[in-house]
Amino acid sequence: QAATPLHPIAVQCQEAQMVVTVHRDLFGTGRMVKAADLTLGLDACLPVAQNAAESMVTFVAGLHECGSTLQITPDSLIYKTSLSYKPTPSGNLIIVRTNAAVIPIECHYPRKSNVSSNAIRPTWVPFRSTLSVEERLMFSLRLMNDDWSTERLSNGFQLGESLHLQADVASGGHVSLRLFVDDCVATLSPDRNSSPRYALIDLSGCLVDGRSDDTTSAFISPRLRQETLQFVVDAFKFAGDDRNLIYITCHLKVSPADQAPNPLNKACSFNKASSLWDPVEGTGDICSCCETGNCPLYG
Repeated sequence: QAATPLHPIAVQCQEAQMVVTVHRDLFGTGRMVKAADLTLGLDACLPVAQNAAESMVTFVAGLHECGSTLQITPDSLIYKTSLSYKPTPSGNLIIVRTNAAVIPIECHYPRKSNVSSNAIRPTWVPFRSTLSVEERLMFSLRLMNDDWSTERLSNGFQLGESLHLQADVASGGHVSLRLFVDDCVATLSPDRNSSPRYALIDLSGCLVDGRSDDTTSAFISPRLRQETLQFVVDAFKFAGDDRNLIYITCHLKVSPADQAPNPLNKACSFNKASSLWDPVEGTGDICSCCETGNCPLYG
C-alpha cells in the first residue's frame, strides 16, 4: 500500500531490490521529519528521491546492499534491514522535539517458486545439481570367458568362436535399476559412425545380428541380476578387409527395476525355432517392433 500518515512506511519487495517509501509525517503528529535524518540499513544508505510537495522520501536498495542480512528458512528467503530515524537539532541546537526510531523491514521470497533471469542467487545447492551428482552411474562393457566367471584375458578370436559380452552398471545406493543395451555397432575404427559399420543390436534393444541365418547370437536369459545384461555374438570380420581389429561400441542405459519393460526399454533375441522375438523379461509384444523396424528410439 502507499505510504500515508496512517501507514507512513511502504515497502515493495521486487525481484532484486526493495523500494522503501517513507511519509515524512513519520509519527502521525503532523510534524514532518527531515529527509536527511532518514537512512536505510546498517550502511546508512541515503534516499534516492524526495518529493517535497507530497512529503515523500524514497529508498531503493539491492537485496544484498545497505548491510542487509539474509535468513534462510525451509520455505523462504528473508532479507532483513531497517529504516533509521536519528533527529538532528534544528533552530535551537540544544534540543530536539522527536524521538529516534528504528523500524525493521523484511522482504520474504518463496524458495520453491521459479524466478526469472535477474533473480536472487540462492545459497543452497539446487536439487537438480544434487540429483545429477548423486546419480552418476558407472557403466562397463567387458569381454568374458565362456562360462562368464571372469573377464577374458585375450581379445583375440577365431571365426567360428563366440564373443561373450557383459554389460554392467554400478548403481551404488540408488533405487534398483535394470540395465539395457540400446544399440551396438561394429566398425574398423573407434568412430562408431565410420564406414563400414555393422549393427549387432539396434532398435532400442533388438539383437538384430541373431536374425541372420548363420548366427546363434542372443541375449542370455534369465539375467544374473537386474544391473547386468549378457549376450553372445558369433565372431565375424568385414568382407573384403584384411584388418583383424574390430571396434564394438554400445549405448547402455538404465530404467527403474520396478518399471515394466516396454518397446523403448527391452532386450529381445530372435528365436529361430519359433521365428519370433523373445524378450529377456516382459511380454512378447514389446519385441514385435524388432520385426517391423518401427521401435521408439532414445533421444
